Amino acid sequence: MNKISYEQALNRLSVYCSRAERCVFDVRRKMDEWEIPTEKQNQIIQKLQKEKFIDDERYCRAFVNDKTLYNRWGFHKIRFELKRKQIPDSIISEALKNIDFEENHERLKLLIENKMKSVKGKNERDIRYKLMRFAFGRGFMKDDIEKILDSIPFRFT
Repeated sequence: MNKISYEQALNRLSVYCSRAERCVFDVRRKMDEWEIPTEKQNQIIQKLQKEKFIDDERYCRAFVNDKTLYNRWGFHKIRFELKRKQIPDSIISEALKNIDFEENHERLKLLIENKMKSVKGKNERDIRYKLMRFAFGRGFMKDDIEKILDSIPFRFT
């Protein structure tokens, strides 16, 4: 993409951040596409943070909320994705405290029960393995998955 000026980048990023919650990582990636020098990137980020367009804590809380409610992700996948976006561990830990583990457990149970309708296997072990892989992929903890799988009756198809 063509290089753009400091003012153009600031205006575009203000609009970009106004449309949805963004973190510093997302904004920096956008500026890299525009080939903005690092020193200018730092100035723009400071300005956006000062004007409350970017707030990693707010972003993190929104991300955790959205991913648990709408994507039905577990604790581990959310943590991994936030680390990938270079959010500090202290902010991640604070946001993850807001996860209601009882609700999360119920979501996992519903996910497994719904997935069980489409999983085919030769025996209980085969079905159980496929369901565990599915739940691990969603970022849920092994102990929680095993508790739910132990409480569900299996049928073979």
